[in-house]
Amino acid sequence: MTKALVTGGAGFIGSHTVDLLLARGYSVRVLDALAPPVHQDGRVPDYLSPAVEFMRGDVRDRKAMLRALEGVDVVFHLAAYQDYLTDFSRFFDVNATGTALLYELIVNDRLPVQKVVVASSQSVYGEGKYRCAVDGVVYPPLRQEAQLKARQWEVLCPICGGSVQVETTDEAQVRPHNQYAMSKYAQEMIALNLGQRYNIPTVAMRYSITQGPRQSFRNAYSGICRIFVTRMLAGRAPVAYEDGGQLRDYVYVGDVARANVLVLEDPRADYQVFNVGGGAATSVLQYGVLVAQVLDADLTVAVPGEYRFGDTRHIISDISRLRALGWEPATPLPEIIAHYAAWAREQPGLGDPYAQAEQVMKQLGTVRTAGAG
Repeated sequence: MTKALVTGGAGFIGSHTVDLLLARGYSVRVLDALAPPVHQDGRVPDYLSPAVEFMRGDVRDRKAMLRALEGVDVVFHLAAYQDYLTDFSRFFDVNATGTALLYELIVNDRLPVQKVVVASSQSVYGEGKYRCAVDGVVYPPLRQEAQLKARQWEVLCPICGGSVQVETTDEAQVRPHNQYAMSKYAQEMIALNLGQRYNIPTVAMRYSITQGPRQSFRNAYSGICRIFVTRMLAGRAPVAYEDGGQLRDYVYVGDVARANVLVLEDPRADYQVFNVGGGAATSVLQYGVLVAQVLDADLTVAVPGEYRFGDTRHIISDISRLRALGWEPATPLPEIIAHYAAWAREQPGLGDPYAQAEQVMKQLGTVRTAGAG
């Protein structure tokens, strides 16, 4: 029986990947620090199967990692630190240094690990790929503060300054521009380069916005599904940043778990990077309409003219490379929202976690207010 280690396996994507591995006959060990904000009480979550061998530990802890790797055939390295906070060093410490330690132990202790699948992020693209009528394909930089203050939300061509049209972004170019994105790209480079050099088959997965049951209420980075659903369940209007016209693609966590296991089992994926996305673009305002319909809520999205500095305007992943391996996103967005809402309603003390998170982000200057329109 193949033994898989899943770091971060008590978390959102990790636990769904664990479930699929167990269903496919793998023996599974989980290493998880159970750290806040995702895990508040330090307890192993009820949704984690009793068939799992659980170890509590940090991916930066050499002894904990070595114990977790003992007897392991394959690794899903999904443990990560993600937030909008400005503790920059922690992003690199957990995401990059933890990954470097994983490969260091495999190489120096000659561990018989056959493959590693590493969780990366769509965020490594920054603004991603656009097309200018004059200059062709362009990859714009981060929008400047003065532009956002003036409520000029749309990206401009970095060459001629004209308008551009968003295109789906393939895996070819990266331009990370926030601390999380930079740390995830550093993690990718560590994993793929060391994997290639030391003959450890490795795959990096750039997840789009992943959604579904078990998504933390407390992690500010967990995104629109959590915020909009919990706000509407509390009878409050959700808030859209900028003008709500931002385009994203959303993918169900169960579909992500299938992608993870697919690339593990398919040698064609070795030493490659894959986008894992939903295959369709949806604006923030359109998302709000869908949530209201699913919840039968008479609420609309508020647009107060605030913005989150450093946010991407539009990003939609091109998933053709993963499709070529036989994967397809199978869960439409209304169904994703319904799955999450059903799970959220069952959770005790749900409340409105967005209000406190918003206050913290405003205090830190992450969320700012534009000038008068």
